[in-house]
Amino acid sequence: MKVYLHHLTKKFPGRGKNAQEVVAVNDFDFEIPDGELVGLLGPSGCGKSTALNLISGLLKPTAGQIFFGDSDVTGLPPEKRGVGLVFQNYALYPHLTVEKNILFPLQNLKGPEKLSKEEMKKRVYDAAGLVQIQELMDRKPSELSGGQQQRVAIARALVKMPQVLLLDEPLSNLDARLRLQTREELRRIQNETRITTVFVTHDQEEAMSISDRIVVMERGVVQQIGKPQEVYDRPVNLFVAKFLGTPPINLFSGSVRDGKLFIGEDEVLDMEGTEDQDVVVGIRPEGFLPDTNGPLHCRFDRVEVMGRDMSVIASHACAQSPSIRAIVHSDAPIQPENGVIRFCLNPRKVHVFRKDTQERIPFQVRG
Repeated sequence: MKVYLHHLTKKFPGRGKNAQEVVAVNDFDFEIPDGELVGLLGPSGCGKSTALNLISGLLKPTAGQIFFGDSDVTGLPPEKRGVGLVFQNYALYPHLTVEKNILFPLQNLKGPEKLSKEEMKKRVYDAAGLVQIQELMDRKPSELSGGQQQRVAIARALVKMPQVLLLDEPLSNLDARLRLQTREELRRIQNETRITTVFVTHDQEEAMSISDRIVVMERGVVQQIGKPQEVYDRPVNLFVAKFLGTPPINLFSGSVRDGKLFIGEDEVLDMEGTEDQDVVVGIRPEGFLPDTNGPLHCRFDRVEVMGRDMSVIASHACAQSPSIRAIVHSDAPIQPENGVIRFCLNPRKVHVFRKDTQERIPFQVRG
């Protein structure tokens, strides 16, 4: 089911005297293709959960429209939209077994949608099979691990055969290893069902790993939409570049002079055709190449070995943080001289931003 959000806006009244309205979602215009998994990504308070609640019908938009396929569902209540919802807290009924928790949405179906007991049981066990919890059907939520409870919540959302599956921070209560396992399961389930899915998270690694495309938001405004790797490699502005990436991008105060990019007095790259100006230079951790003849001079601090890779910790007078972090292969030669380590830069991992608007300045990468 294709989902189209047409100039969607949601405002909340401000609190207190003379308080201004809070614009939680501002002119969101986006089409989610049929069968895709889309990640809504951004920091806390950016409007991603509000956008999800607008799609579900739990909130009414201040302006704009929501289409499922060719049908305008803006005025429909949640139960009429054919959506499945999975929340952060699972919201399972503690007194019911796993089977009855999954069954519950089907018992409320009326009219032509009403199912026989045999049909309901088949649906329940089909949904349980998708999330691989068939052996847990007689247990109650208190007898399950966090990951198992999450699978029950997903099965309960899937049992109605929704047109759209909506997931609001569904993995944030799980530990790191279980979160990795469960997100792989989510991707598998979505691939098998081909249900159009919207996945809300503040975890950029999570969103990038399972989404067909991501929507990066800040303060209710969509900053960039695209395939995860495209957004990572070509961020439209400084906010997106800073938000995506672990470890985060390293930022420097720099300048463009006579078609050359400078960090301090170090001439690090060619930027032929770019006007002279002060800029912010972002270098991804994997963009540093240790080289005794490299143009970028940094004060060496230490090396942290991480198995396959190692992290070179250094500093620079023009860096916007006390330390910079370069991720290099564990076999890379690290040869500081008099406390200074030199780097060449991979130009494909360097992003240059206007100092005033913070928009990325495209430049031609040679070679």
